[in-house]
Amino acid sequence: MKTIKAETILAELNRIRKDMGEDKADIEWLAIHHAFCFVSYKMTEFQKYLDQEAAKGAFEELDK
Repeated sequence: MKTIKAETILAELNRIRKDMGEDKADIEWLAIHHAFCFVSYKMTEFQKYLDQEAAKGAFEELDK
């Protein structure tokens, strides 16, 4: 079973958010921004979700 840390996903969301540039009129930026904020507040719950998904094989093809 290949696992992934919540911090890894959070860092990727933050990278995408920063690359997009802040544009509060852009639904894509808003979606990424609020997903980033929500995940950062709910790290324990998100890690549990990722662990459940890992048990299902969700990350087997991930290179990292």
